[in-house]
Amino acid sequence: MDSSVIQRKKVAVIGGGLVGSLQACFLAKRNFQIDVYEAREDPRVADFTRGRSINLALSHRGRQALKAVGLEDQIVSQGIPMRARMIHSLSGKKSAVPYGTKSQYILSVSRENLNKDLLTAAEKYPSVKMHFNHKLLKCNPEEGMITVLGSDKVPEDVTCDLIVGCDGAYSTVRSHLMKKPRFDYSQQYIPHGYMELTIPPKNGDYAMEPNYLHIWPRNTFMMIALPNMSKSFTCTLFMPFDEFDKLLTSNDVIDFFQKYFPDAIPLIGEKLLVQDFFLLPAQPMISVKCSSFHFQSHCVLLGDAAHAIVPFFGQGMNAGFEDCLVFDELMDKFNNDLSLCLPAFSRLRIPDSHAISDLSMYNYIEVSFSRIRYHEAVQRWHWQKKVIYKGLLFLGSLIAISSTYLLMHYMSPRPFHYFRRPWNTAHFWNTTCFPTKAMDFLEQIYLISR
Repeated sequence: MDSSVIQRKKVAVIGGGLVGSLQACFLAKRNFQIDVYEAREDPRVADFTRGRSINLALSHRGRQALKAVGLEDQIVSQGIPMRARMIHSLSGKKSAVPYGTKSQYILSVSRENLNKDLLTAAEKYPSVKMHFNHKLLKCNPEEGMITVLGSDKVPEDVTCDLIVGCDGAYSTVRSHLMKKPRFDYSQQYIPHGYMELTIPPKNGDYAMEPNYLHIWPRNTFMMIALPNMSKSFTCTLFMPFDEFDKLLTSNDVIDFFQKYFPDAIPLIGEKLLVQDFFLLPAQPMISVKCSSFHFQSHCVLLGDAAHAIVPFFGQGMNAGFEDCLVFDELMDKFNNDLSLCLPAFSRLRIPDSHAISDLSMYNYIEVSFSRIRYHEAVQRWHWQKKVIYKGLLFLGSLIAISSTYLLMHYMSPRPFHYFRRPWNTAHFWNTTCFPTKAMDFLEQIYLISR
C-alpha cells in the first residue's frame, strides 16, 4: 500500500487505559494519525485509584506485546517476579506451589504506573494525540464518525477511517455495535465481589516473602496479595456480596478477619484494615462475550470491550495485550488492509477469547462454588496437565499414523481397505476414554497455549 495513503489513515482509539494506550503505540508505528479519547482525567496528573495501589500479574503473553513496541525491558524492570504461589492455611501454615521450572515466573506490576508508562510511550510518537476528559456520545462506524463531549461540554463530531474500542467491560463502542444485525452479546455477573486492601512495609522491608503470589483460600471466599516495589503488598479480598453486606462495623470486620485470616491482621494492622475496608464498597465482577469483534472495515473491539473475564485465571490484561499484538501481526500480513485484517482478527481471536473466559469461569466455580479443598484443586490441576500432555502426545501420534496411512494409500496401487474401519474418525472419538468435557478442556488449553 502506498505510504501516502497510509499517512492519511485516521484512527480514533476510544479508551486510554492499558489496552488503548498500547494499541496507540502499535498503530503509531504504522504512521497512522491516532487520536486517543479518554473519558477520565490524565492519570499522570490525577489519581484514578483514590490512593489505592492496584497490581496486576504480567505473564509471557503480555511481555511479548510490550517487547514488540520496545517497552518490555522498561516495564519488567519495574515489576517483581513471583515464582510460586504461597498458600496460607487457616492454621497459619504456609506452603509454596511453584508455577513451573525455576526460570518460569509472572510479574507483579502496578496498574497505575503501567498505564502512565504506556501513555507516555504513545505520546512520544508525533502522530499520537491524547484527549482526556472526552466522553464518547455517539459511534457511527458506517460513516466513519464519532461524537465526543469534552470538558467544554460542547459535542464535537470527528471523522476517522477506523474506530478502535478499548473502553473496557462497559464499552460504549460495543453498545453501539450491539444495535447492528447479527451481533451476539452475553454478560454474566458472578455472586462475588472484590475489595482492595494493603499490607504496609515492616521496618522498611516486606512483611512477607516478596517473590510469591500469596493466597488465603477459604472455601467460598479467598484473599490474595501481590508485592509492590514500595515494599508493600496489594491484597484483594474475593467474597460473595452477601458476606460483604454482613460486615457493617469495625468490630464486624476485625472479628471476621480474626476468624478467617488471623495471620493477616498483624500484617495489615487493625486500624489500616478498617480504614481500607470502608474506603470503597466491594466492586462487581463481570464476564462478557460478544461476536464479532469488528464491524465491516471501520470498527474493532479490543481488550475488555471484546472479552471481559473474571480474574481467576490471571489473564485479563495479558489477553488484551495479546489482542494488540495479534492485530499488529495481521496488519503486517494484509499490508494494512483493514477490510482483510478486521475479519481475520475476529476469526482468530474469538475462539481464543471465549476459551480463556471459560477457563477463568471454570477456575472460579471449581474453587469458589465447591467444597473442594485447595490442595485437592492443585492436585486436580496437576492431573489435568498430565491429561493434556498425554492427550497432545496421543493426538500427535494419531496425526503421524494417519499421515503415514494417507501417504501409503496414495502411493500404493492397491488401497488399504483393511485399515479403514478401525481408524474411522467418528468411531474413534465416540469410543475414546476422554469424556466430552475433558476434550473441550484440552482444546481450550491448546488454544491459550499456542
